[in-house]
Amino acid sequence: MDKKTKKIKDSSRFPTLNIRKNKLYFNGILILVFTIILFFIIIQKVETKRINVKIGDAAPLEIRATKDIVDEYATEQLKKEVAKRVEPRYRLSPSVQMTMKTTIKEFFDMVKELQLDDSVGIGKKTDILIEESRIPLSRNEYQIALKMESDELNSFESIINDLINQIMGAGIKEEELEYEKENIEKTFESIDISDNKKELGISLINNTIQPNKFVDEEATKRRIDEEVEKIEPVIIKEHQVIVRKGDIIDSNKLDIIKELGLLKEKEGYDKRTVLGIITLILLLETVVFGHVFLFNSEILDGNKFLILLIIITALILISQGIHNITPFIMPVSAGALLIAILFDIRLSIVVNIFMVFILSFILKLDDTLMTMYLISGSIGAFLATRQQQRYNIFISGLLIGVFNLLTILSFGLIKKLELMDILIKGGYGLLNGMFCAVLTIGTLPIWENIFEVLTPLKLLELSNPNQPLLKRLLIEAPGTYHHSIIVGNLSERAAEVVRADPLISRVGAYYHDIGKLSRPYFFKENQLGADNPHDKLKPNMSTLIITNHVKDGIALGKKNRLPKEIINIIAQHHGDTIVSYFYYKAKENGSSEVNIEDFRYPGPKPQTKEAAIVMLADSTEAAVRSIKEPTKKNIEEMIRNIINGKLEDGQLEECDLTLKNLNAIANAFSSVMMGIYHERIEYPNLDLAKEKGDA
Repeated sequence: MDKKTKKIKDSSRFPTLNIRKNKLYFNGILILVFTIILFFIIIQKVETKRINVKIGDAAPLEIRATKDIVDEYATEQLKKEVAKRVEPRYRLSPSVQMTMKTTIKEFFDMVKELQLDDSVGIGKKTDILIEESRIPLSRNEYQIALKMESDELNSFESIINDLINQIMGAGIKEEELEYEKENIEKTFESIDISDNKKELGISLINNTIQPNKFVDEEATKRRIDEEVEKIEPVIIKEHQVIVRKGDIIDSNKLDIIKELGLLKEKEGYDKRTVLGIITLILLLETVVFGHVFLFNSEILDGNKFLILLIIITALILISQGIHNITPFIMPVSAGALLIAILFDIRLSIVVNIFMVFILSFILKLDDTLMTMYLISGSIGAFLATRQQQRYNIFISGLLIGVFNLLTILSFGLIKKLELMDILIKGGYGLLNGMFCAVLTIGTLPIWENIFEVLTPLKLLELSNPNQPLLKRLLIEAPGTYHHSIIVGNLSERAAEVVRADPLISRVGAYYHDIGKLSRPYFFKENQLGADNPHDKLKPNMSTLIITNHVKDGIALGKKNRLPKEIINIIAQHHGDTIVSYFYYKAKENGSSEVNIEDFRYPGPKPQTKEAAIVMLADSTEAAVRSIKEPTKKNIEEMIRNIINGKLEDGQLEECDLTLKNLNAIANAFSSVMMGIYHERIEYPNLDLAKEKGDA
């Protein structure tokens, strides 16, 4: 390496480091600003405008619920009312009836025993009953029992026992005791026995009867719990009025306001809320920016990272505004479409998940909306790949709307929603897809032109033969135009086999020689048999004209606002190769000091696969065109010589092409060139006049 080259490389090294360092600082500032904006978007929604009130104050404004919450006070009151309406559960105590029957049996046994004792008179027997009986009867009633015959007494005892079983079997509550005693008198009136026996029977039962039906506390409590459990909580719906302006704040309303987070208990934001939001944002940003750093690091250069953050921020703000109309038309999927078209599919899916989580957090999206936006965003990313026409984005939007509709339908069926409700929401979902398509198409020119982002759609527009530069090339430099078309075909095919970008390669090839428009007839392919102007020029001057077509191409590309990726291909498609023809011509002319560096292109060497492919395709097309006998063997040999020459000259050392890639490129070039220079049938010469005469 000579001193001049070393000096150039050394001088360019430190500015590159400075640019990278500055870009790192710039991206860091962008992330910080994005985080701050996102923080205030979230906290303004979470920490909604709070009011400073206390019990007994008049509400300074109408207060509405910011989310669905349970009205604990109303729910508790409802439960108390239900508990009061529950009928108590009762249980019968068999021991009361047994005690009653035992007491009456003891009385009849005592009477029977006294009746058998003939040594004592009825007066003495009556005194004994009065003293020993546990049933307090009148003297007359004791004597009625003692005067009955044995059979009569047994029959009367059976009647009493039957009545006890009948009365006590149904159960008697404490409050029903007096009523049952009155009912016993009525019952005896219907029995066909003497009045004396009726009087005795009524006294026996009424003096021994006791309540045997008591409240079952456990069973009653279980029943109350069962009924209370059935009570649905009283829900205060989002946006429902809690307190109207001027209403007096009571303890219940104050509790609701506090639970909703609307009560201003202290100045400023709650520290725990701030810490939680910042932590959540950083965690979500780690996922997105980590993916960018690992898989899409090229986005960190240029304007792309800024565009990514602008798209995310803008769509979050737009979605937040549209949510007030209906949450079903938020253009979340527009972000997936845009990022997939502008950057990468995988990044698009990651960003879509990021936005759905952020929006679901600040807007309290339900499971239907979250699922819809996750599915439609992913579908949008898949559909946005390799869009060939802008109207295809409308079709993608329509398909997104269809998937929205299917998602809403599925959740509607699961949740058993009304058909009309499903249809209305489904209609919004369909409209959402079209809205996303319109937003994507409408903003694409902004990213393509203002922020200079190259998209497949922009490349397809540039490849249109009616583009001004290509039209000029066809008219003013037709040889260069046709050369560029063939180079474009070669580049596209080679890019496909080495996983480079075929569109950038083809379009870059179309424009790589536009610098020749400045002096088209100084280039062999445009001379068409005319005199070669280089014959009248010194080799140094000819070299300057030839190499200047790169500089002129860059200037013309910038003037016509070509994307920087295409301008880079124009700048790099010759690298710093030597214009060997004029170099050797200068040496043959016997110039005293011929410096090889004076015959080099300015460079730089190809930095990307696409630029390197265009370089190889450019040299290949020119070299193969010069072969006098373009046989398959000669073509393949020439192609590999060209590629080996560029490799040995060090022109490919700054791009990512491997030896395996170069072999694949050589095979791709061969297949395309053989299609151009295929063998043709040799047609015989016919003398048409003679043939006509013979006829």
